[in-house]
Amino acid sequence: MQVHVVKSKIHRVKVTGADLNYIGSITIDEDLMDAANIIQGEKVQIVNNNNGERLETYAIPGPRGSGEITLNGAAARKVAKGDVLILITYAMMHIEEAKQFKPALVFPNEADNTLT
Repeated sequence: MQVHVVKSKIHRVKVTGADLNYIGSITIDEDLMDAANIIQGEKVQIVNNNNGERLETYAIPGPRGSGEITLNGAAARKVAKGDVLILITYAMMHIEEAKQFKPALVFPNEADNTLT
C-alpha cells in the first residue's frame, strides 16, 4: 500500500507579488526551495491564512536570497501582497517507508521570507 505524506512545508511566508499576466505557477526564492527540497515544476499546495483559500500550482525558482513569493496567472486572484501562506508538497511512498520519513519543514524569517 502507498500513502500520500507531507514531503515539505514552508511555513508562514508573505506574498511579495501577484502577477495576473504571467502564464501560471508560484515563484519561490530558490534558497527556500532548496531548504524545503522542492524542485522546479513540482506541484505545490498553497494555503492562504488570510482568506482561507487553498489552491495548487507548480513551483518555479525565484532569485536566491530575495524572499520572493509571487503567485502568477489565475492564482494571483487568490492572494494579496502581504498575505501569509503555507506552502506544502506531498509524496507517495510505501506505508513502511512513510512511517520513518521526516519531511523538510522550513520556518523562514517572517519579516522578509529569508532563511536568516
